[in-house]
Amino acid sequence: QVQVVESGGGLVRPGGSLKLSCTVSGRTNELNSLNAWGWFRQAPGGKREQVAAIHKRGGTYYADSVKGRFTISRDSGRNTVYLQMNKLEPDDTAVYSCAADRDLTFYTATRGQGTQVTVSS
Repeated sequence: QVQVVESGGGLVRPGGSLKLSCTVSGRTNELNSLNAWGWFRQAPGGKREQVAAIHKRGGTYYADSVKGRFTISRDSGRNTVYLQMNKLEPDDTAVYSCAADRDLTFYTATRGQGTQVTVSS
């Protein structure tokens, strides 16, 4: 069974940076069936929103609110997906979670527990 574990969250001041990591593990055939990885976030009292996504072929997607500030990348050899977050704002405060799936719809995604990101002075 595929497992997803996030790390790298924390407290940062406005304008600062954080880099989140998402490590995906499982049987080789299960990992080979994955084609899409995404980062989502959910603020207190809010709905989960997709922040960024990357496809095995290299295409990327970003929410308008993070374009130009966040960068998603993947290290296939380490089965790890990263989210580099720069110029962080208080509105970026949320629990960030990672998802892995066969396609970019993430309807049947395996999701991690999430990591807290707090942007505050």
